[in-house]
Amino acid sequence: MLTKINPEHILFLDIETVPQFEDYNELSDTAKSLWEQKTQYQRKDEFTPEAFYDRAGIWAEFGKIICISVGHFVMKGAIRKFRITSFHGEEITLLKEFKMLLETHFNRPHHLLCAHNGKEFDFPYIARRMIIHGISLPFKLNLFGKKPWEVPHLDTLELWKFGDYKTFTTLKLMAHVLGIPSPKDDIDGSQVRDVFYNEKDMDRIITYCEKDTITVAQIFLKLRNEALLKEDEVLSI
Repeated sequence: MLTKINPEHILFLDIETVPQFEDYNELSDTAKSLWEQKTQYQRKDEFTPEAFYDRAGIWAEFGKIICISVGHFVMKGAIRKFRITSFHGEEITLLKEFKMLLETHFNRPHHLLCAHNGKEFDFPYIARRMIIHGISLPFKLNLFGKKPWEVPHLDTLELWKFGDYKTFTTLKLMAHVLGIPSPKDDIDGSQVRDVFYNEKDMDRIITYCEKDTITVAQIFLKLRNEALLKEDEVLSI
């Protein structure tokens, strides 16, 4: 049961992704052809492959990770803190740094990773980008041969479904219905590409990513019927 999990054993996370290149024309002819094939169903006749390229960050084959924010609980008696930090910069570097964190601090059997829609997006995306960069997968992301109950992943979207696979609930909607405060200054996920390539405001993206990570932790607390984090309980490191 969820209430039996020690919160200190969970690494909460969120990632932000963008297209690998700023402009569609930077793709090779082969990549353009493969992009056209990959997105044909999603585009239909509404968009050309070039016009649709702004959304390339959704796919690990055509996108890249620009930020991974992680947070974890630290409990000392009645005192509760949530420490959060972010990896950013060159993708291969941030992936190696994230892997080191997993292998040095979250490598025990009882440790879990938690994200919203993490099983469909964050976890496989990170794993695919690591393989593309020639980085061996850390144990917590290497799912080959594992049975479903052996996968060390929690997904707040999956927990909210309660076995219902017909609908998708966004992090923002879930936070709203659960009464979790949503910061008014958040950028929308669809804006990350423009903020990164046009505004070149990485700090804004990091802040957005960290707030989403905190929200995932808040949802976890709400699902356990526990008190939400207060502002003074969150520590950026």
